[in-house]
Amino acid sequence: MAFPGTYNVSYYKGDTLEFRIFPKDSSGAAFDLSEYDNESGPLFTISTARGEEGLEDQISAYAEIVEDHVLCVIRPQDGDQLNSGTRYVYDIEISKGSSPYDIVYTLLTGTITVTDQVSVTGFGES
Repeated sequence: MAFPGTYNVSYYKGDTLEFRIFPKDSSGAAFDLSEYDNESGPLFTISTARGEEGLEDQISAYAEIVEDHVLCVIRPQDGDQLNSGTRYVYDIEISKGSSPYDIVYTLLTGTITVTDQVSVTGFGES
């Protein structure tokens, strides 16, 4: 496996940010996601730090397996919990139960920087 990849994200607070992960195996072929389901993951976890230090500040953003890729989304309600000027880190993981042990892969990792928006209300608010 060529996991995890690294992708550093610039997030504009208040917006919806979508990106897709098309995982590849070590030969460069598409990684088969058919045995991985949305019940046990994927997980898109954002925090201020890695390890135990970041456990209290974790945010669970949206992630879903869609055929041959993983759709990842920072929704406005996730972004409300992010502060500009704070460096965030994230991991995106998939998992499946298997015998004799569970399988977990971190597909993507990186940092998130946040830019404050100009407006103070979200879309559709008055």
